[in-house]
Amino acid sequence: MKFVCDGLSLSEAVTKTSKACAVRTTAPVMECVKLTAKNDEVILFATDGELSIRKTVKAEVFEEGEVCVPGKLFSDFLGKLSGEEITIGTGERGLEISYREASSFIQTLPAEEFPEIGLDVGENYFVMKQGALKKIIAETVFCCAQDDSRPILKGCLFEFGERLEATALDGYRLALSSAELLSGNEEKSIICPARTLLEIARMLGEDEKEITVYTQGGNLLVSADGMTIVSRLYQGEFIRKESVIPSTFTTEVTLERLELISSVERAAILIRGDKNNLVTLEIGGETVKIRSNSDVGNVFECVGAHTLGKDVTISMNAKYLLDGLRALEEEQCVLSFNSAISPFILQNKDKKESLYLILPVRNAQ
Repeated sequence: MKFVCDGLSLSEAVTKTSKACAVRTTAPVMECVKLTAKNDEVILFATDGELSIRKTVKAEVFEEGEVCVPGKLFSDFLGKLSGEEITIGTGERGLEISYREASSFIQTLPAEEFPEIGLDVGENYFVMKQGALKKIIAETVFCCAQDDSRPILKGCLFEFGERLEATALDGYRLALSSAELLSGNEEKSIICPARTLLEIARMLGEDEKEITVYTQGGNLLVSADGMTIVSRLYQGEFIRKESVIPSTFTTEVTLERLELISSVERAAILIRGDKNNLVTLEIGGETVKIRSNSDVGNVFECVGAHTLGKDVTISMNAKYLLDGLRALEEEQCVLSFNSAISPFILQNKDKKESLYLILPVRNAQ
C-alpha cells in the first residue's frame, strides 16, 4: 500500500475515526484504525464492537492495499504533521510515514484481523433537518447515565410520532426534548447510546440540510460528508417518563435565566468539591434567594422573580441546576415545584419543546 495525501485532511479523518477505537481490550486490533487505499481515496474504519466510524479521504493512490494501525498513536502523530503533504506506505517494519526529508515507522497489524462491520442497515428510517437533530441531542444527552449500574440509561430514548421526542435520565435528573420529523417509517422507538449521539452531533451542521438515519436489526446507521457511523442500539424497557414527570405544580416562578445562572455559578464556587454540591433556593414573593454554605464560606444572593403559588425552600445539586439552565435558550425560564422533597422542572417561558426535571436533595443545610 502506498498513497500521498494532504496531512490536514488525513489528520482530521483519523481523529474522527479513532473515536470508535476501543480503549481497554484484550484484542489489540480493536485499538486500531483500518486503512484501505483504493482507487483515488483512502477509507478509514474503526470499531469497538458497539460504535463503528467510517471516513473517506481523497488521495493519490500508487499501490492499493490495507493495514491496521494503532488509532490513538496514529492520530497523535499526524496531529503534529497537519500542515504537510505526507506519503503513507507499508513495508517490513510496518507503516512508513514520509514528510519533507524525514520518515517514521509505526508497527501495524494485518487487516485480516479486523472484524467485519455490516453497513447494510436500511430497513427503517427517519428524516430530520441536521440542525434540529443536533439541537435535540445537545438538549438531552448530558442527562444520560455515566455508570454501568443500569446500562440502558447510558442511552437516549427516541420515540417517533408526529414529532421526534427524546428522553434521557440518570436517576437524579431527566431531560425531555422534541423536534420536527420530516418523514419516517415503521420504527416506534429506539434507545441510542449517548456516545453514539455525541459522535453524530459532531458530524452534523446547524443548517436546514436533511439527514436520514437508518435502523435495522438493533443497529443504527447515519452518513454525512463522507463519514458513516454505525452503532448498536440498546435493547430493553426504558423508564416511562409519564411516571416521573409531575402533571401539576403548587408553585411556579418566572425569572431571568442568565441572571439565575450567574448567581448559581457564584454560589457553586464555594461548595466546589463538597459531596452533594448543594445550593438552596428560597422562593417566594418577588425574589428567589440563592444560598450555599461550606467550610470555606457562604453565598447569599437575591434574584428578581415573579412567583405564583406557595413559598418553598428547596436544595439541589448545583451542577444539575446549571446544566438544565444552560440547555434552555430563552431569556426567561420557569421553575415549577410541589414541595422541598418533590422533583421540580425547568422550562423556557414560551417554547415548551424541552423540559428538565431534577430531584432535590433532602439533607439541606
